[in-house]
Amino acid sequence: MTTTVATEQALTQRQLKARAGRRRLAGKLSAIIGTLPMMIVAIGVFVIGIIFTVVLSFTNSKLFPSFNFVGWRQYEILWATPRWQQSVINIWFYGFGHIALCLGLGFALAVAIDQRIRGEDAFRTVFLYPFALSAVITGLVWQLMLDPNWGFQAFVRSLGYTDFTFAPLANSNTALLGMVVASVWNGVGVTMAILLSGLRGVDEEIWKAARIDGIPTWRTYISIVVPMMRGAVATALVLLVVNVVRTFDIVIAMTGGGPGISTQMPATYVIDNINSRNVGHGMAAATCMLLPIAVLIIVQAVYRWRASRRGRTT
Repeated sequence: MTTTVATEQALTQRQLKARAGRRRLAGKLSAIIGTLPMMIVAIGVFVIGIIFTVVLSFTNSKLFPSFNFVGWRQYEILWATPRWQQSVINIWFYGFGHIALCLGLGFALAVAIDQRIRGEDAFRTVFLYPFALSAVITGLVWQLMLDPNWGFQAFVRSLGYTDFTFAPLANSNTALLGMVVASVWNGVGVTMAILLSGLRGVDEEIWKAARIDGIPTWRTYISIVVPMMRGAVATALVLLVVNVVRTFDIVIAMTGGGPGISTQMPATYVIDNINSRNVGHGMAAATCMLLPIAVLIIVQAVYRWRASRRGRTT
């Protein structure tokens, strides 16, 4: 009798598991069917566009695309061009300054707001407001602020300091720094919001344990909290890198790539070549721009895959 009851219970559990499995499968199929149109559009717009760009980079296309392949010739010409070399140097300096300052200031602001200060919502709105503006508006605002005839220099001189000079955008040695300041003003708010969400995800018990153990606050952040925010930091880093690689609007609005080529960026180089009827050369430059983003995406995908495997094995 006991054996019969146990067998019936086992069969019932198997049936319940089978039903639950069918429900999960049905839910997955519904999700796949629901996202299928979006996936088709994404593949059609992004993947095919990337393939088309790479293919054209191996051709001698001028005004219109052609399929007269010239091998690696466009890339040889590209990396022998001083203007392209300078644009690559510029984006490295610009990118390092933009990413480092956005992460550093964004984390400092996130820590300050995480203290449950009064008017938290107002502060978040103020810091996020620049991100709501387009890069063109940001560039124009800062171009006026740094203009010697209208901006900070004119204001200080109106106070009586007639010898004061401050025109960073007019100097090829400092124009890139002016762009970094403008881009940080635009991007630090969203970085703060992402890192703040990571901070709010840290269990309060960790802070209590650190206080009991007498661990200094700064060390708690560096040794415990920041490693636990890996997901938020990675998300912020990916967004910042993508923003750096596609930097275009703010350059056109603030400097136009000048003085000379001191603020020339890869994106402006690509557009200039396409507009000057050199599509193949422009596409070669565009393909080079895609490489750092592709490497970053692959690294992040591998990291997430390894993390998921470790989660399944534990």
